[in-house]
Amino acid sequence: MKNIGLILFDIDGVIRSVENSYRLSLKKTVYKFSGWEPSYIDIDNAKNEGIWNNDWDLSLELIKRCIKKENLNLKIPPREEIVKCFEEFWSGYITNEELLVDKKFFDLIQDNGIIWGFVSGAESASAKFVLEKRLGLKSPPLISMGDAPDKPDPEGFINLSKKLIGGKLGESNIPIAYVGDTIADINTVINARKEIPSQKFISIGIAPPHLHLNSRLKERNSYETNLRDAGADLILNSIYDLKDINLNLF
Repeated sequence: MKNIGLILFDIDGVIRSVENSYRLSLKKTVYKFSGWEPSYIDIDNAKNEGIWNNDWDLSLELIKRCIKKENLNLKIPPREEIVKCFEEFWSGYITNEELLVDKKFFDLIQDNGIIWGFVSGAESASAKFVLEKRLGLKSPPLISMGDAPDKPDPEGFINLSKKLIGGKLGESNIPIAYVGDTIADINTVINARKEIPSQKFISIGIAPPHLHLNSRLKERNSYETNLRDAGADLILNSIYDLKDINLNLF
């Protein structure tokens, strides 16, 4: 079948749930160094600022904010200590991660003419573990931590798009979409448009899985409003909504 579009996916919060792994590690790391444990709403609000794609950096930022706000007589820890602490927590929580999609989904959208790949701020080993070992994808196209500047810098998104399409981006190319759960993901697409205005880029948002509980509908609606206000072209109820998507409608 003729390729009709390219969809690149974030991983955390889109392909796997990180509420009980990365986000829990963030909460515990902040608590260890400040005595305050941020709620999931606190974390969502910080991520909605659009610049905190790296959870190590967000942990450090929340610690700094707590120390300043509470006027605590605490020393701000060096980043390497934050990383070490975070990774120790996360290594014990990794088995808690729930997959939000299966391999058949990627086979189906590929059969429908969609090329796919992944642009994630996760470490390479972590990203490959979920994509290859757990999902069973063979050598999935991937940009992960260290391969390009952190989002919302669009370099990794643009570079992988060029590689998968096989040439320069521009008006004559198929539409390119990016699916993410944070404003940093939305801003990545917006920044790509600024660099290559002739290419059709589409920003697709989805609320993270912890907001899809019926009891958190109000919070989810607020979160999705923030994604729309940031510039998302489409908000998904489920990643499976993409099975029959027509990117030319956007």
